[in-house]
Amino acid sequence: GVSDTSPDEGLQEDLTVEDKAVEQLAEGLLSHYLPDLQRSKQALQELTQNQVVLLDTLEQEISKFKECHSMLDINALFTEAKHYHAKLVNIRKEMLMLHEKTSKLKKRALKLQQKRQKEELEKEQQREKEFEREKQLTAKPAKRT
Repeated sequence: GVSDTSPDEGLQEDLTVEDKAVEQLAEGLLSHYLPDLQRSKQALQELTQNQVVLLDTLEQEISKFKECHSMLDINALFTEAKHYHAKLVNIRKEMLMLHEKTSKLKKRALKLQQKRQKEELEKEQQREKEFEREKQLTAKPAKRT
């Protein structure tokens, strides 16, 4: 009897009993914690989806703020453009005014030059008349006949 069985045989039976016990304990443990873990997993998935939606919403709001800032920049550019346009209009007015003044000065200078030339011509003609008169008044020797 007792010597027929090897010492490992009893151990084998104990192991199968232990394996079944371990398996049942594992199933019990899993059945106890698995629903909570699955609920947690579901909650985490929902949380992740909500975070994605929140991130998308934040990105949209950020882009709206950027648009607002770019609109402010555009408004500043338009204000600056109006300022420089006004400067250009003033410069154009000044240039037109200076052009008119130079035109008037040129006309006046031309008239003065013509007047001076006319006066010089008249003086020259007067000198020639006086020279001719003096020439005629000068005594001439009488011609012998």
